[in-house]
Amino acid sequence: MIYCVEDDRGIRELVIYTLQNTGFAARGFENGKDLQAALGTQRPDLILLDIMLPGENGIEILKKLRADSFTRTIPVVMLTAKGTEYDKVIGLDSGADDYIVKPFGMMELISRIKAVLRRTESIDKTNQISFGGVTINLKSHSVTVDGSPVELTLKEFELLRLLLQNPGTVLTRDDILGKIWGYDFDGETRTVDVHIRTLRQKMGEKGEIIATIRGVGYIVGGSK
Repeated sequence: MIYCVEDDRGIRELVIYTLQNTGFAARGFENGKDLQAALGTQRPDLILLDIMLPGENGIEILKKLRADSFTRTIPVVMLTAKGTEYDKVIGLDSGADDYIVKPFGMMELISRIKAVLRRTESIDKTNQISFGGVTINLKSHSVTVDGSPVELTLKEFELLRLLLQNPGTVLTRDDILGKIWGYDFDGETRTVDVHIRTLRQKMGEKGEIIATIRGVGYIVGGSK
């Protein structure tokens, strides 16, 4: 899945159309808020990110992506009308994997996307997180407990990944709601408690690695 964040509807629809017709699954968004909401439901393989956006600009969004352990390793290709060396340096120094200046040809875009995905593919294939006998594979979206597979829903998987990516860190219910369900989610923090309970049940005895910090939230690698 590739996400394209571009406020120009014509460009966005052309990019999405081209991606889908060259074998990629793709979704388009016109601002960073919509992107953040989508990240709460699915982690993409790559993000195409325009710099000039309404509200937060692309550089600000990129910095947030790189500061968050949940999105830090997602490849990002900047799309922008700005073409000065300074702008390129700022984008790349902020963590962009590539930088394409408008106007660009669609085939050039596809070629650059494939090149970035090739560079990151070998890392993704071995991208596993393990703690206390629990292992998640970020590429295959699979989970094993003491070597045995465990079937999780998408939200349960993302919740477990978030916890395992932040060992020793207490995550508040609001933190979890924002990262997993999206900042515009209208639900209650009880949603988190319900998912934690079912996640622990599916993990059996290993569910104990998820500790409750009373009145605050949850932690992996801490004490109950």
